[in-house]
Amino acid sequence: MPELPEVETTKTSLAPLLGQRVTNVQVFQPKLRWSIPDDLTQLVNYTLESVERRAKYLILNFMPLADNGISSSIQLDMLQPRQLLVHLGMSGSLQQHSHAMGKRKHDHLIMSFIDADNTQTQLHYYDPRRFGSILWLEEYSDKLLNHLGPEPLSDAFTADYLYHLIQRSEQSIGTENSTSIKKQPIKRAIKSVIMEQQAVVGVGNIYATESLYLSGIHPATPANEVSYTQIVILVAHIKTILQKAIKLGGSTLRDFTVADGQTGYFQQTLNVYGRQGEACLHCRSILENIKLSGRASVYCPLCQPIISM
Repeated sequence: MPELPEVETTKTSLAPLLGQRVTNVQVFQPKLRWSIPDDLTQLVNYTLESVERRAKYLILNFMPLADNGISSSIQLDMLQPRQLLVHLGMSGSLQQHSHAMGKRKHDHLIMSFIDADNTQTQLHYYDPRRFGSILWLEEYSDKLLNHLGPEPLSDAFTADYLYHLIQRSEQSIGTENSTSIKKQPIKRAIKSVIMEQQAVVGVGNIYATESLYLSGIHPATPANEVSYTQIVILVAHIKTILQKAIKLGGSTLRDFTVADGQTGYFQQTLNVYGRQGEACLHCRSILENIKLSGRASVYCPLCQPIISM
């Protein structure tokens, strides 16, 4: 599954399309996780102004041309900026190809662009498993984005934030006559917590596994038993690993590629993910694997001992 570094890399790879005009939108298979809107042809004669990322979503910002053949009396109503919300799902990718490139089996959408030199480029949404989505942001923002936690590379994601989130503080609820209650600390496995989008976005299985290994924390450790000092170390490793993965273009696992067809190289630096049964690179112990929340969690039993308080 494309995770935050892969999505960030995809965002960067779309830069050549910025400022280019959309000339055609073709939808071949609308049935993804949610159906592709049937009015994407509205983007014809819009230009792609910018691309943002929120968690594992891409936001493509389109602006209308000042004159695209619509009478001025209705132009302001019809030609408002539009935003697409794109999620790559399990196997999706946005790939740029020459105008002569034909449709392939798993190309579900092709958006054609033209630049100032009349060079034509196609942007293909390719997704064999069809778990991704292409939606109008205005219709799905509340449902998909508003509940998300902070970005892991932002200043909002700190050791203080994560520690207090896990330990929880006293809160007053209900009416003024309600009593103050103390919410129980989070006792779920620390790996499960850092992968929850409400806690922090974009820390997927690969990067959670690697961060916990470098922090010396067993993935099944109850979150409330992880000390503040360990949280400081963990947050630092999460940030460092994600920054490194972005620099290396993400992890190419199975069929993920970015818009320009390049693949990532972070998987060549993995310490534990996908290496169960092999020797730990640090202590040579045999790496073990457990399932947490249905996900494989590889760890070193010596470097990451589980310590009960």
